[in-house]
Amino acid sequence: MQRRHFLQQLCTLAIAGLGFSACTRSEKVNATSAREGNSDIAKLNKPFTEWRSLLAPQAYAVLFEEATERPFSSRLNDEKRAGTFICTACYLPLFESSAKFDSGTGWPSFYQPIKEHIDTKSDYTLIWPRTEYHCIRCSGHQGHVFDDGPPPTGQRWCNNGVALNFVPTGDPLPALRI
Repeated sequence: MQRRHFLQQLCTLAIAGLGFSACTRSEKVNATSAREGNSDIAKLNKPFTEWRSLLAPQAYAVLFEEATERPFSSRLNDEKRAGTFICTACYLPLFESSAKFDSGTGWPSFYQPIKEHIDTKSDYTLIWPRTEYHCIRCSGHQGHVFDDGPPPTGQRWCNNGVALNFVPTGDPLPALRI
């Protein structure tokens, strides 16, 4: 009887996960910006065809199709200089280098984002719920946040390297893409 109950629960979760993953991007984005007071950052509403023409294929797949790059494939894993990590799509600053740490996971990891520059939603694509995060401005998928990071937050913002660009301290940040 326990096995049957387990299988029923697993099927229920799988069906729920399929329902969520079948949603369109606009249906999936969580409205945390209104709850957290992020309304001062104007949202970009570029069509996906325009993003596809502006970005490298792998960056587009991660940012707008929610793909994941291979672990240990990003040059940003070894980036140790002071600076700012910005969204590859719209150039909004997302993380400061002071919040970066080596998580050993193979993806650039941070213990906190720049306040009010990230939006989150629940992700059920692997059935077990995770918290996915996006750039607040362009809604480009960045990665997932976990509760196994270092102090002071205890969080690990695990980011796809192709979804970020690095700007060293002293270099000007690029103008936000319009």
